[in-house]
Amino acid sequence: MKLKELAAELGLSQTTVSRALNGYPEVNEATRQRVSEAAQRLGYRANVSARRLATGRAGAIGLVLPTEGNVQFGPHTNEYLSGVAGRLARDEIDILLSPLETDDEIPAFKRLISSKRVDALIVGSPTLADPRVKFLTEIGFPFVLHGRTEVDKPHAWLDIDNGGAFFRATSHLLDLGHRRIAMINGPAGMTFAEHREKGYRDAMLARGVTPDPRFIANGQFTDETGFRFAQSFLEQNPRPTAILAGSMMTALGVFRAIRAAGLTLGQDVSMIAHDDVFPYLNADNMVPSMSTTRSSIRAAGNRIAELVLQVLAGKPVEQVHELWPVELVLRESTGPAPRD
Repeated sequence: MKLKELAAELGLSQTTVSRALNGYPEVNEATRQRVSEAAQRLGYRANVSARRLATGRAGAIGLVLPTEGNVQFGPHTNEYLSGVAGRLARDEIDILLSPLETDDEIPAFKRLISSKRVDALIVGSPTLADPRVKFLTEIGFPFVLHGRTEVDKPHAWLDIDNGGAFFRATSHLLDLGHRRIAMINGPAGMTFAEHREKGYRDAMLARGVTPDPRFIANGQFTDETGFRFAQSFLEQNPRPTAILAGSMMTALGVFRAIRAAGLTLGQDVSMIAHDDVFPYLNADNMVPSMSTTRSSIRAAGNRIAELVLQVLAGKPVEQVHELWPVELVLRESTGPAPRD
């Protein structure tokens, strides 16, 4: 099927159909969705080579990715990339991954941009004063940030409400009578981790409870990190009666530490984990089932890719700001605080 035939089938002009398929902001969402669904149903596929020649674009989005030896690479990355790829595949746009062995991503950005192999970048894991955002905005290269930063330069971003999620989770534990609540957070300095700690502290202080610094830890989201920190918490006297785990991977280690201490999850110690909706680690199927603050990292990746296309189509970056709420799902791992 050709573009002309697809336009005739929809009763739209070829220009409108083309702009809808390429994400131009002047096409409303209802029309965009209608055109996209018809293109899939009728088997329309754009001539990618012709489109690239016409637009002068590379037809690829760049991401800088930690190498396998970096502990940040794991199931979260797999889910996120699956979401990004799922959206870009619909427009036959490639993902160009640039491996990284250091903490400085800017040289990798410079290499990707100067090579002219990518049309835009997706940037993740921002810090509060992220130098990558400053660099990319100053040179005017298109990008979308997954997360937020306090850099005061116009840029596109999508984030989840990490502060609100941990405020709600902590408040629920306080409602159950818990006062000694520990938190295993992500790496210090990362914006999401700072927001989560603020939500936790705000909830505690709102109830007149002073957070115990012995019960706050930062680290990578691994089983081993969760086990090590939870074990040290549980050795304290008095020990915490509840733990907030920064991810489901961390929660697995916390669960191990609770069992190793001869305690019962949901009775002696409660836990709420942040759940990235992993298809192979279902909170409902754990025993006991895990209470979570639920947000899909795959869905975030899919939407980030959509926003990148909108930015490339000309949508002002000041209009590309999305903050997603996070759902609190209560299951068996949370219960009333035990009596001292």
